[in-house]
Amino acid sequence: MQTTDQASSSGPRVAPEASAAYAALHDSSPASDVRPSASARLIRKLMSAFGNPRVQFVLWNGERVNPVGVIPIASIRVHDRATLLRLCSDPDVQFGELYSAGRIEVEGDLEQFITDIYRGVAADNNAIAVVRRIAHRLHRRPANSLEGSKHNIHRHYDIGNDFYSLWLGRTMAYTCAYFPAQTATLDEAQVAKMDHVCRKLRLQPGEQIAEAGCGWGALALHMAQHYGVKVRAFNISHEQILYARERAQAEGLSHQVEFVEDDYRNLSGQYDAFVSVGMLEHVGIENYPELGRVINRLLKPNAGRGLIHSIGRNWWKPMHRWIDRRIFPGADPPSLRQMMDIFEESDFSVLDAENLRLHYAQTLQLWHQLFEQNKERVAQMFDERFVRMWRLYLLGSRAAFLSGEMQLFQVLFARGKNNDVPWTREHLYSR
Repeated sequence: MQTTDQASSSGPRVAPEASAAYAALHDSSPASDVRPSASARLIRKLMSAFGNPRVQFVLWNGERVNPVGVIPIASIRVHDRATLLRLCSDPDVQFGELYSAGRIEVEGDLEQFITDIYRGVAADNNAIAVVRRIAHRLHRRPANSLEGSKHNIHRHYDIGNDFYSLWLGRTMAYTCAYFPAQTATLDEAQVAKMDHVCRKLRLQPGEQIAEAGCGWGALALHMAQHYGVKVRAFNISHEQILYARERAQAEGLSHQVEFVEDDYRNLSGQYDAFVSVGMLEHVGIENYPELGRVINRLLKPNAGRGLIHSIGRNWWKPMHRWIDRRIFPGADPPSLRQMMDIFEESDFSVLDAENLRLHYAQTLQLWHQLFEQNKERVAQMFDERFVRMWRLYLLGSRAAFLSGEMQLFQVLFARGKNNDVPWTREHLYSR
């Protein structure tokens, strides 16, 4: 897609400027020997630090800075010198800030450009690594205390059910879908994800299930309706709980599903199974042992099993500071090793771990398509800055999963002494 600030979600697209930029790379005319300006030299250093991404910079005076030896797939227009200095002062944060404000415009494939950034940075071998370490130490992250978590969740999930309904699809599931086939629609894949979770847990009619972080209630209602279980689902988002309760009543499931507006740390009762889909990112790694103790308290003695579905990383590093500031305050995706802090102290056995990274990339592609189809309505609800900010978030998130920067883990576990566990994975795929 060649429209300014519109990104292709189906693969690289070469911007109209690309052929001219390619010619400039091989231009042997006297004009190509003109010494670049100080601003152009500054951009060249920035591009080198980020692995020479396939992007052309166009300055306010018309000067162009091309990547070395490759054809650009996007052009970045910088409006003035002050914008350039801000960008170079802290690119991780300022690119998002300046793009959202319209002081930087991207023509061409924004998604592929961000993917190049993720793949191109050798963080341990350049000055960017030093800057990032200092910046992360100075960055004040919202705490995931009882009060802090409520504030963090409110800033993201309570900005309006009408907004989320424009692009999440019929299920209103705001977590990674599961695509049995790549041709599945968003709604089909979200239902398939819920069935995938339920089959892993081997739910049986009449069982009692605890769900932590239930979103708008899709999984809880699905478990009750299709697997005959009773669910107590906890969430600290006021807007989501109200929506979920209304949905339960409309579907005649209020007698099977109870939606509780409270923190996971306050869960009580005895249950056959525990499930959490999309909440662990907001718990805070320092709180994992406590989460394990909560699950241990909830599951019935000598039995019980659970599943945790979470964004994660191959190795831990802090959340991107712009995402933490503008989109997901307090989010902290773990590595698998860190997730073990939930299980080890309480003697839980890990039965299965699955990585659905590419499923999340596909989910984000479909979310982004719906978002762009409804961008005028989003702008009416908020403003153009909000549209650009969330476009960058959705495309940047897809790029993170495509590049391997982010992972999506589903971890199935049970009490260590529980012998009622499957011998094969056949139950996962039989319908």
